[in-house]
Amino acid sequence: MLAAAGAVCGRSWLRTRGPALTGVLLGTYLTAFGASHPLAKKLGAWPSVLTVTAAAAAASHLLADRPDARASSTGT
Repeated sequence: MLAAAGAVCGRSWLRTRGPALTGVLLGTYLTAFGASHPLAKKLGAWPSVLTVTAAAAAASHLLADRPDARASSTGT
């Protein structure tokens, strides 16, 4: 499931934002997944999942999904 979601997101980012930002966002996605495991020992499983999901979603929104982020990549 993780790989499928990453593939769908990566394909969309690659098409709209290019390979460099796609790499950054996929790295963020995988880092968040990895960080959730040790974080779960401190916060609990679900709070950890919610925390890293929010962080990855915020990065995606700020770097790729905001209207002004998209406009800056297209030069408009």
